[in-house]
Amino acid sequence: MAPPAAAAQRAGLLARHAPWAALALGALQSLAFAPFALWPLGPGCLALLWLLWRGAPPRRAAAIGFGFGAGLFLAGTYWLYTSIHVFGKAPLALAILLMLGLVAIMGAYAALLGWAVARAAPARGPWRELALLPGAWVLMEWFRGWFLSGFPWLAVGYSLLDTPLAGYAPLVGIYGVSLAAALTAGALAQALDAGRAARALSLALVALIWAGGFGLARLDWTRPSGAPLTVAIVQGAIPQDLKWLEDNRQHTLEVYRGLTQQALGARLVVWPESALPMLYHEAVPVLAEVYRDARARGSDLVLGLVRYDFQHQQYRNGLVALGDEEEWYYKRRLVPFGEFFPVPPFIRAWMRLRSLAYVDFMAGAADQGPLDAAGQKLGATICYEDAYAVEQLAVLGQASLLVNVSNDAWFGDSTAPHQHLQIARMRALEAGRWLIRATNNGVSALIGPHGEVAARSRQFQPEVLTGSVVPRAGLTPYARLRNWPVLAACALLLALGALRRRTPAAPT
Repeated sequence: MAPPAAAAQRAGLLARHAPWAALALGALQSLAFAPFALWPLGPGCLALLWLLWRGAPPRRAAAIGFGFGAGLFLAGTYWLYTSIHVFGKAPLALAILLMLGLVAIMGAYAALLGWAVARAAPARGPWRELALLPGAWVLMEWFRGWFLSGFPWLAVGYSLLDTPLAGYAPLVGIYGVSLAAALTAGALAQALDAGRAARALSLALVALIWAGGFGLARLDWTRPSGAPLTVAIVQGAIPQDLKWLEDNRQHTLEVYRGLTQQALGARLVVWPESALPMLYHEAVPVLAEVYRDARARGSDLVLGLVRYDFQHQQYRNGLVALGDEEEWYYKRRLVPFGEFFPVPPFIRAWMRLRSLAYVDFMAGAADQGPLDAAGQKLGATICYEDAYAVEQLAVLGQASLLVNVSNDAWFGDSTAPHQHLQIARMRALEAGRWLIRATNNGVSALIGPHGEVAARSRQFQPEVLTGSVVPRAGLTPYARLRNWPVLAACALLLALGALRRRTPAAPT
């Protein structure tokens, strides 16, 4: 046995380096998400974080939490630099400031959680890691997903999409899957540092959680409501740095016109977000020709285009359905510093001097209904709106299909398009609907009601992705109850943990 002084010295060394270990651990957890999909790192890294938090005083627990959150988002969302600086043309210093600002905010959530648990919970014990920490972690994920516009990226549940735990998604949504992952992490933390009996009970809990997900995955919560429908996604693959150049406009029009001619005959033809480098009213002559050909071939069109609202003198990011009538859906969740700029006037003046974009888009109404196209009701989202799980649920009472259009060209050859596809798969699974995902340069996909990818495009290649989808009706339990069951479960776990802490220990 080591002398007490040596043991204390080692403990002090570990304590000083714990925040850096947490930073590396958070970065490692980013590999659990697409495209790497090393899913055991999802609950595994959380289990190790729980162990790092054991016995840590509040300030150190906050530093450990900050390190983990910062590491996760620094490694998991590095692609923000590409969108802001490489394609957005923002100065290097501003791009780094905005990226690190987001990383710091995401780290602050985990820091606050670590501090609060260290203040309120016992230093160790099963109730801490099987109740308090899982419940608190999922409440944190939910809170950061909507507070101050929110950023619901990299919730740990997404990393478990291709595991039995995904079976919980139609029942309790993405945060329910995160809760199953956090409970698994707590049980693993107990198994790593417990006696034989406690280890057996912890592993039995893991088996029970995963068996439950496996059983739920075998259920169909919705039902087919019509014959299969042929769909074609037009992916122009115009590089983002060339798209809006005047000299390249005619080439872009020819690409989309030619690919659409190949797609016609499919009952529904979908273009990605802001497909053409022009406003809707400028594109009317081109669209009139495409529409005439589409009607002759029995195709309806759903096209992502930017529209200028002359009444309000504002730009709108829209999705127009051209079937028997013209219908519009307007993007509700605008991208900060991409589609609107929450900055004071003097910053706008500086941006104008630097020839940087500073015009705000106008957000669409919160209660927009589905689009009518190809005889179906389409629940629409644009870009990263599909990361806000609960906001697409209201339309499911009418919508038989989901459609998401996006411009992931902003992120180049990075992990972002793959992470975004993973998010879209979760939305299809939660809703029990087919989802048609059209992007400018990939990954476009047809996603089935169990979150499976039925067809996908190549990246950075002009392509027409074709396939068939099946309209579906009915509501999953998640569509009916939203996040309330998970929030209630988390509150119950916190209450149980708090009650256990207040219960006096039995005399020995």
